[in-house]
Amino acid sequence: MTTESPPKAGSEPASGAANGHAAPEAPDIPGTVARLRRTFATGRTRDIAWRKHQLLQLARLVEENEPAIAAALAEDLDRNAVEAFIADIATTAGEAKYAAKKLRKWTRRKYLLLEAPQLPGRGWVEYEPYGTVLIIGAWNYPIYLTLGPAVGALAAGNAVILKPSEIAPASSRVMAELVPKYLDKDAVAVVEGDGAVTQELIAQGLDRVLFTGGTEIGRKVYEGAAKHLTPVTLELGGKSPVIVAADADVDVAAKRIAWIKILNGGQTCVAPDYVLADASIRDELVEKIGASLTKFRAKENQAGLRIVNQRQFDRLSGYLSEVEAEAKAGAKCKVAAGGKCDASSLRIQPTVVVDPDPQGPLMQNEIFGPILPVITVGSLDEAIDFVNSRPKPLSAYVFTKSKDTRERVIREVSAGGMLVNHLAFQVSTAKLPFGGVGHSGMGAYHGKWGFDEFSHRKSVLTKPTRPDFSAMIYPPYTDRAFKLARKLF
Repeated sequence: MTTESPPKAGSEPASGAANGHAAPEAPDIPGTVARLRRTFATGRTRDIAWRKHQLLQLARLVEENEPAIAAALAEDLDRNAVEAFIADIATTAGEAKYAAKKLRKWTRRKYLLLEAPQLPGRGWVEYEPYGTVLIIGAWNYPIYLTLGPAVGALAAGNAVILKPSEIAPASSRVMAELVPKYLDKDAVAVVEGDGAVTQELIAQGLDRVLFTGGTEIGRKVYEGAAKHLTPVTLELGGKSPVIVAADADVDVAAKRIAWIKILNGGQTCVAPDYVLADASIRDELVEKIGASLTKFRAKENQAGLRIVNQRQFDRLSGYLSEVEAEAKAGAKCKVAAGGKCDASSLRIQPTVVVDPDPQGPLMQNEIFGPILPVITVGSLDEAIDFVNSRPKPLSAYVFTKSKDTRERVIREVSAGGMLVNHLAFQVSTAKLPFGGVGHSGMGAYHGKWGFDEFSHRKSVLTKPTRPDFSAMIYPPYTDRAFKLARKLF
């Protein structure tokens, strides 16, 4: 996600009050935490049947309330019904159902073959829930990035506190209304509020925290949790690059880059942040991306894409002003498509900027909006060096027909995840882990990896008392015992 900090408390509505809805009451955070801890202490959440039921109820929650969820996403983000279904509803339900199906397999003891000195004996890994965990959601996919991580937390047997983003108040409100109706209200709670509420939750010394958001806020979450030695999973962001090699299918690459770039107004943590295009295909790629953007938006009433709030709009429009200033000063950069901003509606046209200053704000900050820089490179070496000279991104993409090119990029570019010849689909599978590395995050979830992330993997070793083979090396030590120890160890 964007590394820009979210609005401070009081600078923008932290609830739906501005949209005619009553603001949520101040939460009783200590009371909520105490209630969930009491429930966890009873052992209720450890029961496999309980976990499976909660997961299936979570799937029901999003499926049975699709119209209400879609309406909330439209209010918060101007999201259309198709994208609401694909990105927030179907993905959440699918992961919950998959976890319910695989739960008994995941929780089964994993017996391990022990070394000779450990025999006779048996060893295994016992998956143990952490306790009461906190999930801090994000505003850009407010349902999926709040309820999605809850799948792993519930599958692992934890009590769960959900903290939706206040920047998506309608979505926060719908979760606060629906979660108690579908899930065990003594084991799963929604706590609404601003950053101060998040800080108070972290200060409770919970057993694990998962945060999705920007790098700077993620660092503050990490620092707050460290005071209590609370383990943290950080799903952050960064500038996800797209390398388009000279041999790429330019037509398909252009369509896929354009589609994923405008998804959710470009406000997607794994969106293509910038493109590194081989000089031999650069002009064709830019032209076809522009044509795809026009085609994909042909039926829309508005030319621009809605940005979530004034602060983010000002940030993005400021980047375009910088590009205009660069061009007027004689720089080689140019706006090849789009470029218009409407402050009254917080809308920005999908925009392609060719060869902006690599040291300028557009190329130094995560864009998180419908602006796509295309940088010309002379070789694959130059593209790889460019990516590796910057902080490790959450995702990296390459378009190529060459196995050698593909394998080289996979081998030499470090990123949280990688996708070849497409974009963003790595987020929507429960069969692969999703997470960052370095500045783009730590830890991973989805599917079995989400279960693992919210489980303490406890080592267990059992030994028989008879026959007592340890008697051969009990003190006082003899020469014979020493010789035996040398053979065994």
